[in-house]
Amino acid sequence: MAEKLHHYRKSYEKGELSETSVDENPMQQFRTWFFEVKDNGGVDEVNAMTLTTIGTDGFPKGRVVLLKKYDENGFYFYTNYNSEKGKSIANNNRVSLSFFWPNMERQIIIKGTVEKTSEADSTNYFHSRPKGSQLGAAVSHQSEVVASREVLEKNLAELEKKYENKEVPKPTNWGGFVVKPVSIEFWQGRPNRLHDRIRYTLKDDDWVVERLAP
Repeated sequence: MAEKLHHYRKSYEKGELSETSVDENPMQQFRTWFFEVKDNGGVDEVNAMTLTTIGTDGFPKGRVVLLKKYDENGFYFYTNYNSEKGKSIANNNRVSLSFFWPNMERQIIIKGTVEKTSEADSTNYFHSRPKGSQLGAAVSHQSEVVASREVLEKNLAELEKKYENKEVPKPTNWGGFVVKPVSIEFWQGRPNRLHDRIRYTLKDDDWVVERLAP
């Protein structure tokens, strides 16, 4: 069945972006945009981002994960290291992150390399989560085939009982990753598809700022 979608069109008119007005530091520019989008409303999870990895099967795969922290070192998220994305990163640590914020007609595309965070960082974050989330991380062999949801719920109930009045230990195969950017592109929708694209590229520890054709 063919379904033509060419009639889905809109004019982007909510902002503009200039290489003369952006911050010289892309992490500061990210912070500015992040809070402008948050304060403008209309996005349920402004920290939702698409992480794209190259799988062990050679195929790229994107999935939405949540950004939990960012600083001058990069962008942090947490997961099961034995998950599909964890194994993909272990095999090839070059990844892409992307944010799409339609309320302000903006995208950010980040290319970088991934490293595990420290065990202390992973443990601190794990214990900052609600206990239910801690138990969920402990009970799930992420990305593995499971017989049924009932199996998961049964295992969760057993863990809830086991740790009813105890601290949940962080699983040894669970922790943080930090994506260290080598390229960050800021995209602002503009009328007539003449979008603004400003790219920062890391060269010899300095950020080079360039405008790209839309």
